[in-house]
Amino acid sequence: MHIVLIPGSYQPDRCGVAHYTARLRTVLAERGVTSTVLTTHAAAAVASNPTVVGAGHAWQLTDLLPLLQAIRSTPADVLHIQHAAGSYGFQRAIFLLPWLLRRVGYRQPIVTTAHEYGWWEWHPNRIPPRLLEWLKQWGQQRGWWDQEDGFLLTGSNAIITTNANAKTIIRSRLPQLGDRLHFIPIGANVEVVPIERSLAQAQLRQQYGWSTATQVIAFFGFLHPVKGLETLLPAFQQVVQQAPQARLLLIGGVESLALRGEDAQRYWQQLHQQVADLGLTHSVKLTGYVDAATASHYLSGADIGVLPFNHGITLKSGSLLTLFAHRLPTIATRKEQLDAELDDRHVIHLVPPRDPAALTQALLTVLQDAALRDRLSQRAASLAQRFQWETIARQHLEIYQAVCRQTNRDYSVAKG
Repeated sequence: MHIVLIPGSYQPDRCGVAHYTARLRTVLAERGVTSTVLTTHAAAAVASNPTVVGAGHAWQLTDLLPLLQAIRSTPADVLHIQHAAGSYGFQRAIFLLPWLLRRVGYRQPIVTTAHEYGWWEWHPNRIPPRLLEWLKQWGQQRGWWDQEDGFLLTGSNAIITTNANAKTIIRSRLPQLGDRLHFIPIGANVEVVPIERSLAQAQLRQQYGWSTATQVIAFFGFLHPVKGLETLLPAFQQVVQQAPQARLLLIGGVESLALRGEDAQRYWQQLHQQVADLGLTHSVKLTGYVDAATASHYLSGADIGVLPFNHGITLKSGSLLTLFAHRLPTIATRKEQLDAELDDRHVIHLVPPRDPAALTQALLTVLQDAALRDRLSQRAASLAQRFQWETIARQHLEIYQAVCRQTNRDYSVAKG
């Protein structure tokens, strides 16, 4: 089986969806499923890989014609679109793609993964709001399009969501597509690279000149203003005053699709300045971007994970699942509608967002309570079993096979 994937900007080191797509390709290949990526010329040039092909300069209307030509000229059993608004530069032209493909006679099944849904509706200034809303609802009720993603979902043979909330919203808006809708959670961003924990701990402390008694708190993921680092740093300053053996390691780079170029460099400098202003130069280290194996070894050498996101944590976070996979007792911020698995199983120590005092107390509590760390570690490791990439690959393959069978049946009936 050969799959064509369209993931927006295919830069796995700068985009979570691209990283997810790259990881999915790898595990599918282990099951004999080959793939080609169609993306922008710029992303393809960076990838420098014959299986990553440039099909347009961006994702505007003018780029749809070369994209259509590239799809039709690339042999495939399934076309799989990976959609998140930011990875397409917040352009909506991709929403027309399934409709256009069917108009030009494309018969292969189309699968769409909606990584985000429920927050990004179209509100053009030139169309009266009441008329626009009527048109959205009129077509949506008939299953022709939906109010957020145009023809992207309604024109797909199968729809995959990576979070339960998106699945609930899609089902409520498009109940007639319920049999096409599937929920497959994402997996960890970084696999565990085997190493003895004691060795990883010793190597990490040696690298940064920390004593063997040091307790390391690790943040993992892209460094970005919404990640709550401006809350974490002053909270950690208070922690060090009561637990001088504590150290904070920020694992990850700043350059991403959400923060680029000069803006990324400026934010990197701001973080270093805040660290210096708080007198934490010797207690806080920023690694910058590191490869997966290095990140895994750092996490294996840490004692606690922390994710103080401004908008709260969800199981959509590959960073959270990575901390779980590394068995780290984790402190994270509570979201208003928390995933049931996180709330019911008490797998993380929850704190309110943007609350340095609460975060300080949580960090001290977990640092000082070995039994609590053990419980959180065991629960995290248990939940992590649900998010294995082998399971994700198997579920995708089952969907691909099902839509291929259905497409072949429909084609045979049409010919008959």
